[in-house]
Amino acid sequence: MREKTPEPRCLILACGNPLRGDDGAAWRLAELAQPQLPSSVRVILQQQWTPELAEDIARADAALFVDCSLAAQPGSVTLESVTAATAFPSFLSHHVDAASLLRLSESLYGLVPATANLLLIGAFSLEHTEELSPAVKAAMPKALELLLGWARNQTEDRPI
Repeated sequence: MREKTPEPRCLILACGNPLRGDDGAAWRLAELAQPQLPSSVRVILQQQWTPELAEDIARADAALFVDCSLAAQPGSVTLESVTAATAFPSFLSHHVDAASLLRLSESLYGLVPATANLLLIGAFSLEHTEELSPAVKAAMPKALELLLGWARNQTEDRPI
């Protein structure tokens, strides 16, 4: 009989398109981090967050949403708490945000992670290119440090 592998307790959801310049920052960041993450962390890379992620979110003890934003200063990196949206979101738009996914998870499964955070990277350009802008390239080490620190904090002193 094979031993069952423990289900990951932490979830990192990276959103973006690596063919659209800085929109691929979260995707690239998650790929950089993945080899350094403990087995109790699951990484999901998607071009867009979709309602189907609600089940994965409900199963997680902690969730980190990673994305970029043109509204933020290019090259800025922030890590903040995120909570479930108070109103039920419309899923007719092309993009579902972290708060909406938490709300959906809570509504469908009665569960949300005890810890939910958003790591946001300020984008400069979403042009058709595989290259990150200089500002976002320069921000990647800080973003990686924050992501790995978050994962370390979520998995320290917790049995797997």
